Amino acid sequence: MKFIWQLSLVFGCLLAVALVMVACSSTSNTSSASGMGKVTVSVSDPATCQSSGGGPFQSVFITIVDVQANISSSSDSGWVDLTPNLSKSPKQIDLLNVPASSDNCFLAALGDALELQAGAYQQIRIVLAGNSSISVSGNQCGSANNCVVANTRSGLKTYPLLLSSEAQTGIKIPSGQIAGGALNVAAGQTEDLDIDFQTCASIVQEGNGQYRLKPVLHAGVVAATSTSINGSVLDAASGNAATGTVEVALEQPDSSGVDRIYMTALADPVTGEFVFCPLPDGTYDVVVVADDKNNNFYQPAIVTGVKVGSTTDTIKLNMPASNGNAALTTLVTSSDVSMPAKAISVDATLSLLEKMGSATYTIPLSPYPSTTQLGGGALTVATAASTATLTCPANTDCAQPEMDTPAGAAYVYAYGTGGPTLTATGNSLFATYTVEAQAFQTGTDTRDCSVAAPADLQTDPVILSAAATYPLPVTGTGTTLKPLAFTSCQ
Repeated sequence: MKFIWQLSLVFGCLLAVALVMVACSSTSNTSSASGMGKVTVSVSDPATCQSSGGGPFQSVFITIVDVQANISSSSDSGWVDLTPNLSKSPKQIDLLNVPASSDNCFLAALGDALELQAGAYQQIRIVLAGNSSISVSGNQCGSANNCVVANTRSGLKTYPLLLSSEAQTGIKIPSGQIAGGALNVAAGQTEDLDIDFQTCASIVQEGNGQYRLKPVLHAGVVAATSTSINGSVLDAASGNAATGTVEVALEQPDSSGVDRIYMTALADPVTGEFVFCPLPDGTYDVVVVADDKNNNFYQPAIVTGVKVGSTTDTIKLNMPASNGNAALTTLVTSSDVSMPAKAISVDATLSLLEKMGSATYTIPLSPYPSTTQLGGGALTVATAASTATLTCPANTDCAQPEMDTPAGAAYVYAYGTGGPTLTATGNSLFATYTVEAQAFQTGTDTRDCSVAAPADLQTDPVILSAAATYPLPVTGTGTTLKPLAFTSCQ
C-alpha cells in the first residue's frame, strides 16, 4: 500500500509547477510587526507527459532565479521580491519527478519565509534563467539551463527548452488566473499560495524538432488541511483499471461559464487511483478521458461539484458499443496588421469543448501516440509557412493539427455524500464538440492577436458519428470550410 500511495502521489502531484507561498503546514502567526505577513515559496507539479505514463518526456528541467509579487493588477512596477537569495543561487528543478527527500506533493523549496507588507497581491511572476546567461551548479541540461529529456526510439535524448520572454520579464500570473483574484496576505499570518505550472500543456514542439516553453499558469491559496482531491477510475465492464492511459482533469468555470482545466494528472495504471495536491480551497469538476491497450477511447466521465478534501470514490468508464475514436482537424491561420497583410507565426492553443445540458466542459486532449498531443489537456501548435504537404492561404502562416478524441458522449455524475451518482446524459451516443482556439504571438507570453468578440475563435459544433476524420466547420461560414483566422497579430 505504501508503494501504491507513493505512486499515486507521483502521478497526482507532479504537473502543477505550484509555487507555494508558504508551506502547506503553516497558516498562522509568523510576524510581530504590525501590518506585516510572511510568505515562503515552494514548487509542486503533477504531470501527464512523463514517459512512465505513456508520455514523451522523462524529465523537464527549468532553472528559477526569482519569484515576485505585485499588489497592482496591471502595473509593471512595484514588484516585491519573494526569493531574494535565488538570484545568487538559482535552483534547477525537474518538473516531472518528485525527489525522494521531498514532502509529498512538493518538488523543492525556493527560500525561507520572507516578511512583506500585508495586502492583496494581484500579480505573481516567476523569472527563469536564460539558457546561456548564467552558470548553474549541477546543471542537468548540459550547455543550456532549461531542457527536456525526451524518450526517443534510440533512448533518452536531451533537448534545450527554448524560452520566450521569461528570462527577461518573468512568467506572469494575472489576477484572473489567481483563485479569488489575489493572494491575500493577512497581518501576522503566513498565507499558502499554490502556483500551478501546467508543464505538459506548456511545451510546444516546433516543426524543426525544437521544444519551446509557452507557460500555462494558475494560482490559488492552499488550506493547511484537506488540500487534495482523490479517487479511482475503473473500467465499468471488468472492474479493473483501464489498460491504456487515463488522464484526469480538474476544472472550474470561468467568467463565461465554460469549465476550464485547472490541473491534470494520470491515474495509476495498476490501481486506477489518482490524487491532486496541493489545491486551493473550493469546488471542482473532475473530467476523465481514457483509452485501452488498443488505443480505443472510452466515453469521457464527468463528476461535478467535488470539494477539496473529498474523494470521488470509483468513477466508472464505459466503452461505446461502436468505435469510439474520432480525429478532428481544422485549419488555423495567422497574419499581421500591416497593409497589405502578411504572414506571421503565432502559437495557437486548441481546446475541445462539449456542452452537456446547460454546462460546457473542456474535454482533455490526452497523450496519444499517433499525434503531437503531449497531455495537459490542450494542444498548442505554431503556425508556419506553407510546406510540401500543407498550403496556407495567401499572406498567412498556418497549421492543420489533428486532435484524436473520444467520439462517445460523456457520462455525467453528480457528486454526493455517498460518492458520485449517475445522472441522465441525454439520448445521444456520440458527442457534439466545438474546438476553441486562443493565439499568442511566437516569442511572447501575452495574447497579441485581435479578433472579433468573443476574443477566442470557435468552430461550429460538429456532431460525431462512427470513427472518422472530421474537417470542422467554422462559425458563420455555412457549408464553406474556412480557417480559424487570427488577424492583427503584431
